[in-house]
Amino acid sequence: MELPVEVVRTGSARVSAVGTTRNISSGGILFVAEKELEIGGPVEYVVTLASGVNGIVSLRCMGKVLRQHRNGGDGGESPVVVAVSLERYEFQRSGSHSQMEVA
Repeated sequence: MELPVEVVRTGSARVSAVGTTRNISSGGILFVAEKELEIGGPVEYVVTLASGVNGIVSLRCMGKVLRQHRNGGDGGESPVVVAVSLERYEFQRSGSHSQMEVA
């Protein structure tokens, strides 16, 4: 399933790295991005689930970077495939505050 994903924080640093999901499950996501992340480090990311007449529905998640590899070799220009866990999450609708949180 290909959905837009944005990494908004790694550790204590704010970042803005965008990508596309390759796979999503209750335990985490696999996505393709342009930048590498620190393996084992905490990460906060947002997956856009739907965008339409009723606004945007997003899933804001916190987890850890599990693994990553360059898609297409070792070259610094190729995309990075990243696997991250999903430890906590909340659903958000178009600018509203959290509606549900699961730990």
